[in-house]
Amino acid sequence: MTTYSSTKEFEGATFVKASFKGATVRFSDVSGVTMRSVDVGGLDIDSHDLFFGSLFVNGVDVVPLVDAELNRQFPGRALQKAQTPEGLREGWVAVQSAWQATVTDTPPGLVDAHVEDEWSLAQTLRHLILATDAWLRGGILRMQQPFHEIGQIFTGAEEMGFDMSIFRVDPPVYEEILAVRADRQQMVTDFLATATAELLAEQREDPWGGDWRPTVGDCLRVILEEEWAHLRYIRRDLARLR
Repeated sequence: MTTYSSTKEFEGATFVKASFKGATVRFSDVSGVTMRSVDVGGLDIDSHDLFFGSLFVNGVDVVPLVDAELNRQFPGRALQKAQTPEGLREGWVAVQSAWQATVTDTPPGLVDAHVEDEWSLAQTLRHLILATDAWLRGGILRMQQPFHEIGQIFTGAEEMGFDMSIFRVDPPVYEEILAVRADRQQMVTDFLATATAELLAEQREDPWGGDWRPTVGDCLRVILEEEWAHLRYIRRDLARLR
């Protein structure tokens, strides 16, 4: 099967009576794509950025419907947008409880298993360590080098010029992952315990070097969004693996 990578040759193109049956699109820009009179049986779309835009199906923007359904499936998820210290604390407790259930219920034989090009449970927990390091230790606490060596970096980081030498080449054992993950979870718990509305309003720098100037509250909401999004991904994949 042909693979098209890092190409813009299809921008603005028109496809008529073409077949994309069984095709896979990953890490690609499909914003503004218009599809008319198409067969979408079994079409599977997964986008973390879905909730920052719109997706029209037969003239209906389905983004609010998807968001509401995910909030129903994951009690406490709606609090990822909380604006108060109390709401963020409650949201953090909810997502950590959900994660504890997933980690506890996963058989040892599945912690390193993964679906196609997705991360395993072990890799996902390592990525959440990285997310906490970036947005709490780096963004909020402004540590110069906030990252633990077992963090799982995102795809494309090296191409962006990120210093990959920070991270260990050999994968850690699962017990070490759980220990570091627990440490990072406790850091967030301790920070939220004394957070005030005034502290949440303080401005910070984007830990990834972007132009965004998030507040402390924004950084915490990113952590919550990462927690809920990756919980959904791994539960989806574990269900398939089982």
